[in-house]
Amino acid sequence: MKIRIHNRCLLTGRPRGYMRQFGISRVTFREMALNGKIPGVTKASW
Repeated sequence: MKIRIHNRCLLTGRPRGYMRQFGISRVTFREMALNGKIPGVTKASW
């Protein structure tokens, strides 16, 4: 029986909206970025 491996957020375990570069979901990423917990990430503005 084959089981498909699905990426999950390291903090919340959310299977959807996973960002490979950071290993977390987009929701968690957004919260952390806004709180300044991820260095070098700024809100886009142009």
